[in-house]
Amino acid sequence: MLIRDVTPDDWPAIWPFLQTIVARGDTFTYPRDLDEATARDMWLLQPPSRTVVAVSEDGTVLGTAKMNRNHMGGSAHISSASFMVAPEHTGHGTGRALAEEALCWARAEGYRGMQFNAVVASNVRAVGLYESLGFEVLGTVPEGFLHPDEGYVGLHIMYRGL
Repeated sequence: MLIRDVTPDDWPAIWPFLQTIVARGDTFTYPRDLDEATARDMWLLQPPSRTVVAVSEDGTVLGTAKMNRNHMGGSAHISSASFMVAPEHTGHGTGRALAEEALCWARAEGYRGMQFNAVVASNVRAVGLYESLGFEVLGTVPEGFLHPDEGYVGLHIMYRGL
């Protein structure tokens, strides 16, 4: 697997799984009916932020990540990131590789920590991955997320220093 900076030519491979994940509505706080143009603007970030893709040896896009500062001003030293792995490619280390890349990027850019503002508590695979990488749950917004199957569930704020 290779992780590289995204190019505009990658978008046609990203959009189908991004749309599927967002429409499912069980892991991201994005509107379930997110349109393609808005999604593209939200996901394909410009420097100093970064968007990457994980690709297989044959060039198949397996997943993607976006990395950015979490806030501006006096909090601009804390980074954030978001990750999406194509459903047919989950469970093979793509998410972990993307998260490790985001942590390396944040360190290289001089950030002092990484914070995730909205990790759906019922997304146990993501929570477990982040915890295995040293993130901790700082707090949980009770019933902060309306899951399509489980109803209202918690929304974690997770953090790790760099």
